[in-house]
Amino acid sequence: MHLALVILLLGSLAFSVTSLEQANGIYASGQRPLGQVTDDVVNAAGHHSRPLGDAPAPLVHTGGNDFYTKQHSKSELLSLHHDLVTIESVTGNELAVGNYLADYLTGRDFTVEKQEVTKDRYNLHAYLGKQRNTTTLVTSHIDTVPPFIDYSVRNGQIWGRGSADAKGSVATQIRAVEELLHADEISSGDVALLFVVGEEVHGDGMHGANDLGLAWTSVIFGEPTELKLATGHKGLFGFKVRATGKAGHSGYPELGVNANSMLIRALAKLDALELPSSERFGNTTLNIGRMEGGVAGNVIPAYAEADVFVRLAAGSPTEAQKIILDALEGTGEEGLKVEFVVKGYSPVPLDSDVKGFDKIVVNYGTDVPYLKGEHKRYLYGPGSILVAHSDHEHVSIEDLEHAVEGYKTLIRKSLGKL
Repeated sequence: MHLALVILLLGSLAFSVTSLEQANGIYASGQRPLGQVTDDVVNAAGHHSRPLGDAPAPLVHTGGNDFYTKQHSKSELLSLHHDLVTIESVTGNELAVGNYLADYLTGRDFTVEKQEVTKDRYNLHAYLGKQRNTTTLVTSHIDTVPPFIDYSVRNGQIWGRGSADAKGSVATQIRAVEELLHADEISSGDVALLFVVGEEVHGDGMHGANDLGLAWTSVIFGEPTELKLATGHKGLFGFKVRATGKAGHSGYPELGVNANSMLIRALAKLDALELPSSERFGNTTLNIGRMEGGVAGNVIPAYAEADVFVRLAAGSPTEAQKIILDALEGTGEEGLKVEFVVKGYSPVPLDSDVKGFDKIVVNYGTDVPYLKGEHKRYLYGPGSILVAHSDHEHVSIEDLEHAVEGYKTLIRKSLGKL
């Protein structure tokens, strides 16, 4: 009798230890193939797995088991993040990830509107019930830079294109709204979600979102900020410098005009420019990102061009552009022309009136200035911009979990519930 009881207790203890190890080691084994999205994760929380693309069941109240609730929430977050990162969505090819998110949100009883931006590319606007007009908007982008890098996990870090920029924000924003809804902290008319295309190339998705005909008191934008609340980000603009010379035999340079040499002298002049600076945003930086010219080493090049991008710390793009034009005119090179291809914007101040967050100024551009209105503007998200756009883009599981709580705090603040 006693021996049987001991065996039963030991078996129960072994099962509990195994379950805890599974729940705490979520995704530790690495990449999961499509169709096995949640086997190792959700089963640890007692929930059924589902293949990629199947909408999950609506959120239900699970009762008082705090450990179960936390592990269930973690598994839902990581499952969603996995699915998003696994779907390639380089700018211009966002259809598949948009369809996945539309199905996901519809399956969670959100009303989902698709707003076409260009053919087979659309923004998603999701809200509770029938109330389109909400107090708060939570938004990020679903496109990524190239090339696609598949999902993998190493030592508690999730790797892959968009894992940080910005599918980490998308997944954690959705989970934050779901958890607030689950806790009866929000209802119809409080919060809407907006996920846009095209942020990485000129922001056509957010420009299009202005046609939704909506306004909000607060908008919470998602980008990698290392879980800090951004107080502002630099402005930007971009331009091309073109040099036109005269081709000829390289043995007789006096008979031609070398476009490469002309361009190099112009770029050296730009590199030495003193551009506006400010205490808040630091120095304006100028990056000569691409150069091209000539056809062969033994031919005097007749044409050359360069792409230049400026991160603006003070003043307006127009003011900085005048400085650049004046500098190039001062070279006396008649074959030089400048075209401002990215009109850009001035430095962007952001709201940061929420306690409990470290603050940061970021040097990258966002969709923030493209969304018109008199709303408060918050910028926050998991991951670091220092690894975004790289071949080693990644975000920690811990960051994703913290970001859910951070977004919940920002939403509460925006609704006057703090």
